[in-house]
Amino acid sequence: MANSSSSRRRRRKSIEVVDAKQAVDLATAQTYSENVFLFVPNLIGYARVILAGMALYYMSYHPKYCTLAYGISCLLDAFDGYAARALNQTSKFGAVLDMVTDRCTTSCLLCYLASAYPYYAILFQFLIALDFSSHYMHMNSSLVTGSRSHKLVTSDVSRILWRYYNDSTTLFCMCAGNELFFVSLYLIKWVSTPIGLPGWFSDLTYPQLMAAVTGPVCIVKNLINVVQLWKASKILVGVDLAERAMARQEGKLPMKHS
Repeated sequence: MANSSSSRRRRRKSIEVVDAKQAVDLATAQTYSENVFLFVPNLIGYARVILAGMALYYMSYHPKYCTLAYGISCLLDAFDGYAARALNQTSKFGAVLDMVTDRCTTSCLLCYLASAYPYYAILFQFLIALDFSSHYMHMNSSLVTGSRSHKLVTSDVSRILWRYYNDSTTLFCMCAGNELFFVSLYLIKWVSTPIGLPGWFSDLTYPQLMAAVTGPVCIVKNLINVVQLWKASKILVGVDLAERAMARQEGKLPMKHS
């Protein structure tokens, strides 16, 4: 019972604006002192988008500028959440902006890697599809169950996702390791100077070493994406079944025959 009541509290629905026109009018009429578009975490989000665009611009010919812009954009992802909580400026727009920026930035880098490593192009395409589909379905499953945030996953739904989203250290290490692995694959194409390690590692460059260290993190991160996709699918199907059962009770669907 305790877990059930806790789950209901965490999934408490926010105020719903049913009419889309009313929502547009509210956003248009917002004042400077209470403008969600100008919340500090959202300004950080816009900076991330600009930096990601710069990284994409330099990606094909200037690896240093590209890596610097991409790295700062990813690091800022760790600060917008803190700013939102510290300034009491959490918003649905900010949460979606953050997720969309993450997905698009990583996917653009994976598109480049697909062209740089044509033999593995289908693998990078799969990772893009998995990343988008798992997060899209997870976001939708959160919305239909009334959750205030896609990160509010309870342990009774999935211990893996609960640990992933509710432990800030785990979340940061997984996301950072995943991005570092892709960045290291990018840099491998540009760096050929060995770092001078002894023995068998004498020919190893620093991007190759970074890829070896972060590769397992990338594998675990994408396994978590698979879990997220599966759990979200089950939640959506469960909601479908509940709605169909209610429709049968109201006579809108024929009763099932055993």
